[in-house]
Amino acid sequence: MRENDPLLQPYQLKHLTLRNRIMSTSHEPAYSEDGLPTDRYRLYHLEKAKGGIALTMTAGSAIVSPDSPAAFGNLHAYKDEIVPWLKRLTDDCHAEGAAVMIQLTHLGRRTNWNHSDWLPVLAPSPIREPAHRAFPKTAEDWDLERITKEYAAAAQRMQEAGLDGIELEAYGHLMDGFWSPATNQRDDAYGGSLDNRLRFTHEVLAAIRAAVGTDFIVGLRLVADEDWDKGLSREEGVEIAQRLVASGRIDFLNLIRGHIETDAALSKVIPIQGMASAPHLDFAGEVREITKFPVFHAARIADVATARHAIAEGKLDMVGMTRAHLADPHIARKVAEGREEEIRPCVGATYCLDRIYEGHEALCIHNPATGREASLPHVLRRSDGPKRKVVIVGAGPAGLEAARASAERGHEVVVFEAADKPGGQVRLAAQLKRRSELIGIADWRLAQCERLGVTFRFNTWAEREDVLGETPDIVVIATGGLPDTGWLAEGGDLVVTSWDILAGDVKPGERVLLFDDNGGHPGMEAAEFIAQAGSKLELVSPERFFAPEIGGLNHVPYARCFSECDVRVTINTRLIAVRRSGNGLLASLGSDYSDRIVEREVDQVVVEHGTLPLEDLYFELKPLSRNLGELDMAAFVAIQPQCVTRNPDGDFQLFRIGDAVASRNIHAAIYDGLRLCMTF
Repeated sequence: MRENDPLLQPYQLKHLTLRNRIMSTSHEPAYSEDGLPTDRYRLYHLEKAKGGIALTMTAGSAIVSPDSPAAFGNLHAYKDEIVPWLKRLTDDCHAEGAAVMIQLTHLGRRTNWNHSDWLPVLAPSPIREPAHRAFPKTAEDWDLERITKEYAAAAQRMQEAGLDGIELEAYGHLMDGFWSPATNQRDDAYGGSLDNRLRFTHEVLAAIRAAVGTDFIVGLRLVADEDWDKGLSREEGVEIAQRLVASGRIDFLNLIRGHIETDAALSKVIPIQGMASAPHLDFAGEVREITKFPVFHAARIADVATARHAIAEGKLDMVGMTRAHLADPHIARKVAEGREEEIRPCVGATYCLDRIYEGHEALCIHNPATGREASLPHVLRRSDGPKRKVVIVGAGPAGLEAARASAERGHEVVVFEAADKPGGQVRLAAQLKRRSELIGIADWRLAQCERLGVTFRFNTWAEREDVLGETPDIVVIATGGLPDTGWLAEGGDLVVTSWDILAGDVKPGERVLLFDDNGGHPGMEAAEFIAQAGSKLELVSPERFFAPEIGGLNHVPYARCFSECDVRVTINTRLIAVRRSGNGLLASLGSDYSDRIVEREVDQVVVEHGTLPLEDLYFELKPLSRNLGELDMAAFVAIQPQCVTRNPDGDFQLFRIGDAVASRNIHAAIYDGLRLCMTF
């Protein structure tokens, strides 16, 4: 069957033979150092090559010019110093059988001027992009002449580094800014007719071909329909694609549909959980049929079945599974080896991209090894030491990962869980229908644990005797936490929590005040649930803006819901106390900026203030343990074995992880479980 799998068939692109049809499209994980792809960047791409991918595309827009300052860790393609770093990355990936390309761009108005060299951003016309907020300078003729040369020089550097090809970014950046009526209001040779609007693109392509020759692979990642009443139409977009193909200067099209003017628009281009799978796949297939030209595409193609369908039905030549490879860089290898069911699923959380857009590096919500390949393996090997008995209390994300890692290392593992199912707070978060895919975090780990022979004892509130009765060598407390309401000056017994709402234990009231002092998904999910139930809701936050822990893409569905349901959002305000008032409640609100107190009469007050560790069992076991619960922090950070002995008479080592330590998030919990238990 695998011999006939459409995904595993080689593909010939010009002189380049790609070993299968699976690729990772260009994206910027922000692992660079001073704009250079150093070891962390290299190892990230190398892991995908080891995992069997055919083509890994580096850089979510490597910048060709200093006046295109990095917006989110972009590589600096205008520096000669990039060549040896890219050559090592490329050579290593080639040794594993994968091809490597890079995306080049001038960001145009999609960046900021107030860093790097403090140069004004450029655009075809002085039209501000709301997402990045800079007011651009209108690009002059000499700007375009200079940038054209910089594109060509950057392409030469990529060729010198041994890359298999490049693609030019043309959606939301300078190049396609000339294409779109929404961003090009010029009346010179670069504005007006389609010929004029394509002039800069043709000049760049001509310069690149003059620099790198006809054999080097050059493609475009381009928008062929901005899906916007004032933007580039489908008809003009497809016409542009046809003209570019007819020019003879490009070798493939990597298609995008939509525009990225705002976070809301971007979420349609890069859909998140709760949105349709592969929403632009049919469109890409239609353009392929019209142009009769190699077409690549990626947009929420997260599972192998959809990817296989895209190739089998002739919609794509290469299928991009980009976020899916952050979750599991070994997709192609597992498909080829008949281990498809072992692929770690992308759950659509988009934690990766939200971190990038907030100025951090990309991390997968439930694969902590991604981006940490120098210290964390994606495949755990069996321990060389003695087999141990590992008892884990709690089957939330931390406990499940601890169980999986311990079992992969060859140990005997027993997990106690008070509930009848695993998942902990993940299961709670998945109660919101739009985010139900999160349950894949628990389901995948449960399946791996069952494959590895882990014993689960559900419906068991583990006590000291239960743990000791297992005669463990190692005990890991992963009991999580419980909602914290004890910080209120008055009325802690009168409020309900976001957990109560999401679990369905408490129905939303008619008039609800939700105070979110956490800033992440729990409070926002509860607010969405309440708003959709028809309650009159006021969301109160002490922050300068609501949900500061949530990035731009995940912000969109919450903001859309709050707008549609007429939710009142109040910032810079704290809930101080709650008192009874007749049949309702009186909430006292203050702020950090004055002594003024205001009151709200409501039927229900919901609070989200993180959790407090559920730690009683830990402290009961602590005096009996060999390490007295101490974590060698240096060893933990360095991912080395824990060897603390403070009580020689103790029979077991004791640790706690995840929210049993402090209120954090899913990624932190799983990271704790992996880096601790892979050392056993």
